Amino acid sequence: MAYEMIRLVDRPDLKERAAQWFHEKWGIPLAAYMESMEECLAMKSAVPQWYLAMEDDRIIGGLGVIENDFHDRKDLAPNVCAVYTEEDRRGQGVAGALLHTVCTDMKERGIDTLYLVTDHTSFYERYGWEFLCMVQGAGEPEMSRMYQRHL
Repeated sequence: MAYEMIRLVDRPDLKERAAQWFHEKWGIPLAAYMESMEECLAMKSAVPQWYLAMEDDRIIGGLGVIENDFHDRKDLAPNVCAVYTEEDRRGQGVAGALLHTVCTDMKERGIDTLYLVTDHTSFYERYGWEFLCMVQGAGEPEMSRMYQRHL
């Protein structure tokens, strides 16, 4: 399988497709993704950013970087969010390649630490992420795991 890592800032023509794809995966309102992606494309600051894994013309994975991924620790920013790989492409390194891409790109943008909220307990450690603490997600009954990655 050959796929390519794409920064949305390099392919603004993918904004609508990407926003729709993330909306379908996570159920967050389409308008929220569109607004964040428009802010990304305005390039006024390092955050937000959006990244896609493309196989030919198909989005097979993606993630974003936003200030806060809907949790109570506003001091832990920016956050990698919306990490997703299509089910038929899992186990083939797509998420790892996306995480490597985002870490490299954000370091070049002057960010030295990224944070990530997840319920996974062993996946992100494979890619150099370290468990930091538990955080309370907005409207979530259970606490979630917060990871950090020094760049």
